[in-house]
Amino acid sequence: MKIGVVGLGLIGGSIFKGLSEAGYEVVVVSKSQKGENIYREYDVLRNCEVVFVCSAMNKTLAVLDELEYFVKPDTLVTDVCSLKEFVCQKQRPYNFIPSHPMAGTEHQGFENSFPELFNGARWAITPHFGTKDITKLLELIQALGAKAIITKPALHDEAVAMISHMPMVISQALFAAASENPLAMDLASSGFRDMTRLAMSNTEMAVDMVTMNSNNIEHSILKLYKSVGDLIASDYREKIETIKAERSKMFK
Repeated sequence: MKIGVVGLGLIGGSIFKGLSEAGYEVVVVSKSQKGENIYREYDVLRNCEVVFVCSAMNKTLAVLDELEYFVKPDTLVTDVCSLKEFVCQKQRPYNFIPSHPMAGTEHQGFENSFPELFNGARWAITPHFGTKDITKLLELIQALGAKAIITKPALHDEAVAMISHMPMVISQALFAAASENPLAMDLASSGFRDMTRLAMSNTEMAVDMVTMNSNNIEHSILKLYKSVGDLIASDYREKIETIKAERSKMFK
């Protein structure tokens, strides 16, 4: 199976490295990187069976539009954006299966990509345009070490606001608030470092998330606010022991 990747950032680079190590033939379209099997024109994607679009979220629709002139109708094309509703507004002349790997780090760029990035990760698939064949995509997700979860675009966007986008905003807000207290910054250690890791997120990606998923993020922050109030108002010891037990089972 010949695979194409558009964009060589953290996600695209890790897909490229992971599938290459798994024995697949992978060609890449990248404007910023040079090397073997890396090209600058979409024409190299004509004979690919699967194409991963790993561009920045604000550029993805333009790339999906351009691919209409290059890939075949039976080519499976997927994107890796952290939002899914906005890519599902238009039917494509190829087999478009939107998806989103729940993997990443606070670092960015091809130089920080690595083939094991997706090991044990969840990979959301939103086959919005009917029951098209997703067998090849499932095979590649498994080859990268991830587990596929099939859902709907709107449900996906609501869920990632709670577990990804809102935590990033909270991390940034926490650092900004603590920065107003010089002593707090002098005393800050591992707990503060871990709580604010997401404040280091890719700026372009962060702006896209907040701009394009603001309603879901706002609702998630309100739910968090209520949860904090409920936690403090309840039997705190019992509540946190339950939370610790549930989290331990989730992240063994």
